[in-house]
Order: sequence, then C-alpha cells, then structure tokens
Amino acid sequence: MQIKMVAIDLDDTLLTGDLKISPLCIQMIRQAQELGVMVTLATGRMYRSALPYARQIGTDIPLITYQGALVKSSNSETVSYFKPVPEQEAHEVMQYFKQQQVHFHTYIDDQLWLEKLTDEGQAYVDLAGVEPQIVGDLARAIRGRQPMKILAVSHNERLILEMEEELKTRFAGKLNIMRSKPYYLEAMHNQANKADALEVLASNLGFKREEVMAVGDSYNDLDMLTWAGIGVAMGNSQDVVKQAADYVTLSNEEEGVAEALRKWVIEPRKH
Repeated sequence: MQIKMVAIDLDDTLLTGDLKISPLCIQMIRQAQELGVMVTLATGRMYRSALPYARQIGTDIPLITYQGALVKSSNSETVSYFKPVPEQEAHEVMQYFKQQQVHFHTYIDDQLWLEKLTDEGQAYVDLAGVEPQIVGDLARAIRGRQPMKILAVSHNERLILEMEEELKTRFAGKLNIMRSKPYYLEAMHNQANKADALEVLASNLGFKREEVMAVGDSYNDLDMLTWAGIGVAMGNSQDVVKQAADYVTLSNEEEGVAEALRKWVIEPRKH
C-alpha cells in the first residue's frame, strides 16, 4: 500500500544540530508533496516555534505540536485537536517539580511561561527561538487557564528517571508522563501524544494507518512510530527507538529524512 501521509519530528530528526532543514530534505519533501503526499510535522515544540519550519516546507499543513496536545493548521490556524493539562493535575505536577528543586516551565496561549530564567530555561529559550514570559508564581498564574504541558529540565539523568517513574505511578490514567530528551521530562493530558494526534489527523483526512509513515528519534516518538504503517527511526536514535521501528535511516546530520522519503515514498511511485 502506498504511503499517502508522512509525519516528521523536528529536533534531531528533520533538523540538523544547528536547527536547520537541509536543502536536500526540503527538496525531497516537496517532491513527495508534488506526488500528492501529505507531509506534516509532529513535534514537542510549541506551535509558534514549529511554524517557521512549516513555512519552509511551503504549504498549509496541520501541525502536530506540544507532543500531540495541539494540532493546528499552519496557515488557516484551524484547530483539529486540543488536549490541555487539567488545572488540578497541572498544579500538583508543578508543586512536585518545586519540591524536587528542578527547573520547570509551562505554556499558556502559545507563550512560554517561567518563574525565573535559569540556565536551563535560557537554553530552552535559545532552542525554541521564543521570548519567555516571566511570572512570580506559575501555579497561581495558570488559574483558570489551560496549560498545554509542564516540562522539567535536569541534566541529572538519574533524577529524571526517578521523577518519571514516580509521576507515572501517581498520575496513572490521568496524565501522559514521558521523556522527550534524556534531560526533559514532560507532563501532559492523558490523550496528548503524537500517536493519538496522528491517528485523529489521518482519519480526518481519510488516510488508513497503513498509508502513514512516521519519522522520529526519541522516546516521545515511540508511540507514533509504532502506530504508523511504517515507522522510521533516525540513525542517531536511542536504541529503544531503533528497535521499535520498521526501518532505521541515516542520522539527522546525514539527511536521513531525505533518504527515508526517497526509499518509502518517492521510489515506489516510479515502479
């Protein structure tokens, strides 16, 4: 069955280390689009942080952002999926991260909100390319609002793993707790993940699961790669991601997305 839709992660997948899309990857994406294939982005980034990359691809596409908590079109801004964190659980997660004395932040109305600009916060601001909103008390600031997710950052990987295990136990069935990088721990709505968002999006567009390819590199891509008809892991992926994938392509620095598009989308249409 031919691939009719492709969902591609951004960081460490489509983007090189300098946060750019290579000309070859853009060329292969546009070739796929010319063949009638829907190409979208599926990222943990904020919508406004993913938007410049969507515009490089050049068409009005439904962007999967915030790990799947928000699906919103790049031009028309139509929202087709929206799963913010319930307020009570958001407060509890923030209180937990405060007790652990780790940097954490949240997102309101597609703005990045922090209590103070720590080194970890500044590194995240630089990565996302957005201006932060500094507020004195995040828990108070989100009252009556709808945070998209809460993200903690720590380079103590043992602590990240311990927090992940504890929060998964505490919020089982209530929140989706996952690492998006070895030092990022995220708390989201229970139905906020790339797989659920991609399934809804594919269904809305009339595509079968077998007609969808997903490309990613990290833990937060696992569900999406497993759900898709073809799951492609980057050459720079963690081993657990490679093991879950149907195919392992080249690394992000070797234009692995272009190689996967050529192999699974473009070449099959020539035969």
